[in-house]
Amino acid sequence: MSVASGGPPSVPWPPLIRLVGIDVDGTLVGASGEVPAPIWERIEALRHQGVHFCLCSGRPAFGVTRGYAERLDPTGWHLFQNGASVVHLPSGASRSRPLPEVYIATLIERARSKGRLFELYGDTEYTVERDDPRARAHAALLGLPFRPQAFETRTQPVVRAQWLLTAETLGPVLAEPHFDLEVVPSTSPVMPETIFVNLTAAGVNKGSGIETVAQALQIPLMEVMMIGDAGNDLPALARVGHPVAMGNASPAVKAAARTVVGDVDDLGLLQALALVAPP
Repeated sequence: MSVASGGPPSVPWPPLIRLVGIDVDGTLVGASGEVPAPIWERIEALRHQGVHFCLCSGRPAFGVTRGYAERLDPTGWHLFQNGASVVHLPSGASRSRPLPEVYIATLIERARSKGRLFELYGDTEYTVERDDPRARAHAALLGLPFRPQAFETRTQPVVRAQWLLTAETLGPVLAEPHFDLEVVPSTSPVMPETIFVNLTAAGVNKGSGIETVAQALQIPLMEVMMIGDAGNDLPALARVGHPVAMGNASPAVKAAARTVVGDVDDLGLLQALALVAPP
């Protein structure tokens, strides 16, 4: 375990931690697609000592990802869709920021004309049109049945859109105009050949989401730990008092962290949780 540069030197380490935000792909879940039992055991022990946990995922609030949130903290607030959905599990309360419909129409036309794989998400549903192996693999990753259908069949406001790209197509897509949306690429070790480019409303990201959760729990951000590995975790890492990067994290994420732990497949998350000093 190594301590990265940055962060106020006067802050003791390990610090008092009352809320821990945990990313899913590359942090909670590695190449196996499973969460190791010792991690769940440590989380449960810390929760019984008064530590709150928040799932901080780019994934939607349904399927297997909701199951992770329920096991992480069944009475808590969790953020999904890169902060576009902030959901309180017991009550079902949600704080969502829909994308303007005019933006959605333009993106749909672009996806259809260029033959790109594109997904639209509401709070509790998602829509994909193309029958593509990557789309099938993504549905399996989310723990959902694969049912391609026209985008016009969706019944909920869109809180997030997503491109599923390859390394070769990433650059051209990022160079295209995306209005004032937040455009953030991310990856999953379970689908290493696919780059997910998340699109949310302006100002909506994991940073805004973790701040909303902390405010709901009346916990100062200085007493929040965020653990992540990818670019979509950077806004949250920048806002909390105790940012932690996984060993498999990108260089930018490691540079933003106060501490760098081991790889996700080497129980790096367990190392991060060992730093938590309960209230």
